[in-house]
Parts: sequence; structure tokens; C-alpha cells
Amino acid sequence: MKEGKLVIFSAPSGAGKTTIVHRLLRKMPELEFSISATTRQPRGDEQHGKDYYFISKEEFLHRIAKKQFVEFEEVYTGTFYGTLRTEIERIWQTGKTVIFDIDVEGGMHLKRKYQHQALAIFVQPPSLEVLIERLTGRGTDSTEKLQERFAKAEKELNYAPQFDIILKNYDLETACKEAEDLVKNFISLPAP
Repeated sequence: MKEGKLVIFSAPSGAGKTTIVHRLLRKMPELEFSISATTRQPRGDEQHGKDYYFISKEEFLHRIAKKQFVEFEEVYTGTFYGTLRTEIERIWQTGKTVIFDIDVEGGMHLKRKYQHQALAIFVQPPSLEVLIERLTGRGTDSTEKLQERFAKAEKELNYAPQFDIILKNYDLETACKEAEDLVKNFISLPAP
């Protein structure tokens, strides 16, 4: 099987990683988004097979037992996210670099597994307060879910030093430009 490179963007929910990844995908045709599997329900206009593979908890657990995931996490109580091995293989077969928009623990698992084939970037928000404002402003979560996200974000910020790069998202345009430069440099390096 042909192997390639991976670019991992991780951050607490609301830090801006999804916006940065979507901008990179529009500007860099050599990248392809790794679609994660999840047991959560779609939000807004999210589509199965485009934004996520939305599957039942039972199917997710069945796939774990069959070792079909390269990484998976119970990100919130009862809500699983994971990367299917077949998704990475599918993208590498096209000759493209896989790009991830993934939670912090999932990003660390991928970096440990793929080491020099992967560039792991932690997107850091200006502050926990700004992060809380962004999450509250979305209007997509209940108060209970927001409290869970805030607690998780506070914990995740401590993992930043374990990533290859900490990308400070104080200004979105600047962060997007820095991300593009980092990814272009990584892709241009010879494969390990």
C-alpha cells in the first residue's frame, strides 16, 4: 500500500481549527480532508460522507472490535469520534496528503502512530475567555453541553506543548496564512 503524509490540526472546540482547515482545503488541491466517524447527530447542514460519517454507537463499537479505527475517543460521554483506517488509505491512494480536523487526544494518537509522516499543529485561541465567548455564540449547544466543552477545553490547552507547532489564532487571517506556510513547507520535504 502506498503511504503518504498527514497534517493534523487539533484544538479545543471553538479555537478556529475547522475554519483554518477549510481555507487550506480551498487553497491547496494537494490536500484531502479525512472524514471522521462519529456517533453524534448532525448539526445544521452537516452531511453524512462529507462532514462526518454519522454512525450508530452500536456500529461504532462493532468497528472498534474489528480494529477498523487508527484512533478513536469517547470525546464526550456517550459520543465517540474516530478515524477509519480505510479513510487514510483511500486518500493516500490518490497521491494526496491527508489533513485532519480532530480533537486534541485524537491528534496526539495520530502523531504517535505516524510520527515523522505527520505534522501536528495545535491551534491556540487568544484566551479561555475568548473560547467561551465563541462556543456560547454558536448557539448550538445546551448549557450542560457548553459546561462540558469549557471543562474539556481547559484541560486540552495543557496538551499544546506536545504538538510539533503551536499556531496562535489571535487573528484569523494571520493564522490561516501561517498555517498555509507551515503545511506547504512540510509537504515539500522529502518523505521520511
